[in-house]
Amino acid sequence: MRVVDEFFACDVFSLSAMQKYLPNVVYKQMVDVMENGKELPKEIADTVANAMKDWAIDKGATHYTHWFQPMTGSTAEKHDAFINPAGPNAVISDFRGKELIKGEPDASSFPSGGIRSTFEARGYTAWDPTSFAFVREKTLYIPTLFCAYNGAALDKKTPLLRSLDAINKSCLRLLRNMGYDVHKTDVTVGPEQEYFLIDEEVYKQRLDLVVTGRTLFGSNPVKGQELDDHYFGSIDERVKAFMEEVDQELWKLGVYAKTEHKEVAPCQFELAPVFSSVNLANDQNQIMMSTLQRVAKHHGLVCLLHEKPFDGVNGSGKHDNWSISADGLGNLLDPGKSPKDNIRFLTILAAIIKGVDEYQDLLRLSVATAGNDYRLGADEAPPAIVSIYLGDELSAILRSIEKDYEYEDKTKRKLKLGVSAMPQISRDTTDRNRTSPFAFTGNKFEFRMLGSALNIACPNTFLNTIFAEEMDYISDQLESMEYEDINDALETIIRKILKEHKRILFSGNGYSEEWREEAKKRGLLELSTTADALPHYTDQKNVDLFKRHRIYTMEELQARESILLDTYSQVTGIEARTMIHMLRKQILPAVFAFEEKLANIITTKHKVGLAAPMEEKLLKNINVPLERISELMDVLESLLTKSQETSVLRARFCADEVIPLMKCLRELTDEIEKNMAEEDWPIPDYNDILFKSMI
Repeated sequence: MRVVDEFFACDVFSLSAMQKYLPNVVYKQMVDVMENGKELPKEIADTVANAMKDWAIDKGATHYTHWFQPMTGSTAEKHDAFINPAGPNAVISDFRGKELIKGEPDASSFPSGGIRSTFEARGYTAWDPTSFAFVREKTLYIPTLFCAYNGAALDKKTPLLRSLDAINKSCLRLLRNMGYDVHKTDVTVGPEQEYFLIDEEVYKQRLDLVVTGRTLFGSNPVKGQELDDHYFGSIDERVKAFMEEVDQELWKLGVYAKTEHKEVAPCQFELAPVFSSVNLANDQNQIMMSTLQRVAKHHGLVCLLHEKPFDGVNGSGKHDNWSISADGLGNLLDPGKSPKDNIRFLTILAAIIKGVDEYQDLLRLSVATAGNDYRLGADEAPPAIVSIYLGDELSAILRSIEKDYEYEDKTKRKLKLGVSAMPQISRDTTDRNRTSPFAFTGNKFEFRMLGSALNIACPNTFLNTIFAEEMDYISDQLESMEYEDINDALETIIRKILKEHKRILFSGNGYSEEWREEAKKRGLLELSTTADALPHYTDQKNVDLFKRHRIYTMEELQARESILLDTYSQVTGIEARTMIHMLRKQILPAVFAFEEKLANIITTKHKVGLAAPMEEKLLKNINVPLERISELMDVLESLLTKSQETSVLRARFCADEVIPLMKCLRELTDEIEKNMAEEDWPIPDYNDILFKSMI
């Protein structure tokens, strides 16, 4: 068995690969491009492209692709061979700088929200040299941006890179105002990936899983997660073999796959990487998701990334662990060991508190999808109300700063919290609050609202932009103040922020009805559905925010709002049509056949003078909900024919009319399932999927 460090990132055009394949002077220029975000000099483009091609061919590649992340939320790729004609019956392997730097896919066939029309097909992919190219299945994958002919961003990645420029600029400004000589910042993210594994043969028998990624019907299994025996349990051989292959594949692609374990629900698992720079983490999370799904097939399994594939057990999320560091200072969210470190940490913390409070709508809508609506707040994931959890010690310190009284630390030492007396703040002295959407966990914030299938670019774009805004606010305050001691000035600003934005801080049970009532009193938003959340995209304050930091134009914001609202409506429509199809083609015929069996048994018993109370009761238990199903199916089909004028109205209609009706149809059908014989139910039930098929 090979040692991991001997082959880690062997399929990545890494710095070591560049050093081997590039002339030394070009290698140094390339490092400068990657580390400092400089533009690739045109005079070295051909050299870099040729070296990348030679390396890829040595790895067995025959094709290359510009790999990008359109507004579908997944990835896209078009493969081209390296060959070019070299006379009759001859070819030569060739790859030029212009092919590396820019490609031309069909922009009209991807969601554009009106930025592109069907007859305006041209779009461009542009190489992102800050993320590493890699080889997979004989193809060289080149991470790229995707934009329209007019330059508008048509992807998830371009705004993320813009936000990195914004937060770097704002953070450097603030740190320099605080007296630090810094030149570069880095946002790091560690996205924990949850997923389900189920047997492939059972999966193929469930049209709802195949088409929508979740079960539209299914009564509770005889055993769920109530014994808590799946969480962190021993991993069986079949799944272990799958995980070992996933690790091997990811390690070869330079993904720091670190932690894997059973999650709470049956057949649910988690894979967590080590932190990395957010742009690289974003690309690697896409690689991770596709690898999980591809490798699962090698083991007769299917990997489900839907946020809520099974009712009655936990859904899957993706916890986004966000932090920011600066050269020479390290992690700015590390409380540090001295008063000087503390005041810097508290300043950054105050900016985050202010940002989350002022832009809670943006954080909620950044994770809004049809699937995630079924997960948020369901006693397994954070509620749809955004709040911050800081833990007891840090909360107590902030209260003492806000109200200007003595703080008593854990050693019973009382301190008047001027910065000269600031206590050392422990990195992690508090329990975790799993109901908190945005929780401080020692030296980072864990944004827990993301669904498992989500592209992490949008939430992190928003986080970066929001905190850039609030760091600029603090800089503006400092630059307009007259002060002798920078620490006193910062303490004044921090105290003001805490007084104005403490409503966003909450350490209790986010699932409780009391919190919903309290949050409403505080003026916090509860955007329960995607239809509630997405229209806030173009609220004026949000438009102004993104415009100030050059993240989105108004056209790009309107496009994203429209695309995501339409996706929500389309997903709901697909689910509704799948539900009707399964009822008409699979479930109802099976129910009718079972009813006929029961009726024959009842008739036979009556003929010989026997009563049939059990059979008659069972028949009634089936027939009563069956009649209601017949009525509601007609209503649902009628609803699906209705048209709405705008994306907002279509989404609202789905949330208010279609989804509640689908929920009712499911409940009625699940009640019938409970009363039918197992061999007569036409599709695998939850016991088959979650337990019997996985043995």
